[in-house]
Amino acid sequence: MKFITSLFLGLAMSVSMCAAEPADTVTVFMIGDSTMANKPLDKENQERGWGQMLPLYFNGAIKVDNHAVNGRSSKSFIGEGRWDKVKEKMRPGDYLIIQFGHNDEKFKDTTRYTVPGSTFDANLRKYVMEAREKGVTPILMNSIVRRNFPMPGQAPEETDDKQKAWKKGLASYPEEGDSLVDTHGAYLDSPRNVAAELGVTFIDMNRLTHDYVQSLGPVASKELFMWIPAGVYEFCPKGKIDNTHLNIYGGIVISRLALNALAENVPGLRPYIRPEVYNLKK
Repeated sequence: MKFITSLFLGLAMSVSMCAAEPADTVTVFMIGDSTMANKPLDKENQERGWGQMLPLYFNGAIKVDNHAVNGRSSKSFIGEGRWDKVKEKMRPGDYLIIQFGHNDEKFKDTTRYTVPGSTFDANLRKYVMEAREKGVTPILMNSIVRRNFPMPGQAPEETDDKQKAWKKGLASYPEEGDSLVDTHGAYLDSPRNVAAELGVTFIDMNRLTHDYVQSLGPVASKELFMWIPAGVYEFCPKGKIDNTHLNIYGGIVISRLALNALAENVPGLRPYIRPEVYNLKK
């Protein structure tokens, strides 16, 4: 795992050190939450957002400008002025990938909570329509899946408590079942519905990631997420269990799922995708 970390630290540095971009460079803007966001690379941090890995797969006069931030919802991203800053940078011919939902579900936090079919949809419409006003092509996605394999009869809302089990050691983690169960509910439908309403490309990242994680099962799927043993990495010396956020390998896998979906559904991006990675499903 440390070798993988070093390898992708080098790749990330090589991307950032590219020559000055041509004037006609296309920008793929990304707005969303922690599952997409760029993560710090210090102290051997193993966490990655899938958007952080996406630049590795593009060639030519194109760049990725990832504005996704940990903990943000479709509401707080606007309320904090982050959307206005993205709009200022947009130019005709650019693209905008929109993926919110994880934090829109936080009903105890009025700064983030939105309602699917109502305020969540309204925020997504705002992003789409204002991007189009700038001559930018919007792409709506729904949330990637959480790793959630409850035992039969266990309520979905109980599964988040499992993540606290790492404090007692990985061996204390509760027994799991074989079926991956959704935790996002109607928040998965809003991006699809708004996309259909406004004639926007929709990519069902939840379905893509759900099918892949289910195919791995409850054991192998841990390799995608932040299951960190104690005493190995400086950034997390006590260890950690996190079924929401991706590690380096998970970021690679999920970014490739997204890449293939973009190539299949957004013809304008296809010429920029490195041919050696297109159609690689994992």
